[in-house]
Amino acid sequence: MTVQQKAGERKVLVTGGAGFIGSHLTDRLLELGDRVVVLDNFNRFYDPEVKRRNVSGHLDNPLYLLIEGDLRDERTLDKVFEHGEFDVVVHLAAMAGVRPSLSEPAYYMDVNVVGTQRLLDRIMSCSPGTRLVFGSSSSVYGKRSGECFRESDRTDQPLSPYAASKVAGEALCYAAHNVAGLAVACLRFFTVFGPRQRPDLAIHKFCKLIDAGQPVEVFGDGTSRRDYTYVSDIVAGVLAAMTYDLPGYDIINLGRSDPVVLADMIRCLEAALGKKANLIHQPMPPGEMPYTYADTEKAQRALGYAPRVSFEDGIRRFVDWYRSTKACSTSSPL
Repeated sequence: MTVQQKAGERKVLVTGGAGFIGSHLTDRLLELGDRVVVLDNFNRFYDPEVKRRNVSGHLDNPLYLLIEGDLRDERTLDKVFEHGEFDVVVHLAAMAGVRPSLSEPAYYMDVNVVGTQRLLDRIMSCSPGTRLVFGSSSSVYGKRSGECFRESDRTDQPLSPYAASKVAGEALCYAAHNVAGLAVACLRFFTVFGPRQRPDLAIHKFCKLIDAGQPVEVFGDGTSRRDYTYVSDIVAGVLAAMTYDLPGYDIINLGRSDPVVLADMIRCLEAALGKKANLIHQPMPPGEMPYTYADTEKAQRALGYAPRVSFEDGIRRFVDWYRSTKACSTSSPL
């Protein structure tokens, strides 16, 4: 793919395209007129019906094709790549979550590392002109203090199996670039939130508990910080990474570069919901990073990346979405 190729002229594969970020990206690609193939296995990490709702509006779209299957399965990959070469592959499929990875490290490595290698093998053999955009994570930076995270920082001390799997994924992508000349942009996402957010993530989980008047378990003393980034800003960064002048292999942070203290996040949710949280403090579990903070200078320079949604506005939008889905799930059929 050349960097001049326009939206509406591309064939794009999105792995994990029925999930949170993937479904938002797919919506935008279809709006632009691109042909989109989505691969998703609809696993039971959370209710698969959530993902099915994410894709339900596109099933009759002639530009959209959904393939249900596992990234590690060769027959599934046969189905995907029988549709010819892709201009761009956006690889978002992964087992997510720091805490679950602590109890199932081998499974996380199998899905996230072996699965990524099998995808790379198919791209290099069936679609060598593809540009790969790899969804990485701020978790690769490990435990830090006192400064923002730069792409040049070391990533050899991950705090969890999930983080280690993302470090390994970046390394596999570099090896594919070095061996086969594959063009790869690794994007390190910083705590993405917004409508359709996974129910296990803090903002969604806390919102539901506060709304229901149930206790909210808070790990640590409430001073941990996250660089919360609204999903539409992440999607804008991914779209830019599909077309910018990529220097062969690259790593770019996508965050808001404005960390929010956990206690302030809870206060924003309380304000948007009009309800108070009943907090129960628990010790910080292993594997958790005390804070994240993206240096986005490179993203600004390379991608023209400029987050538009403030944290407060993003929380309001999320709560509006949460209430709308709650209303739909509790309404009675006519």
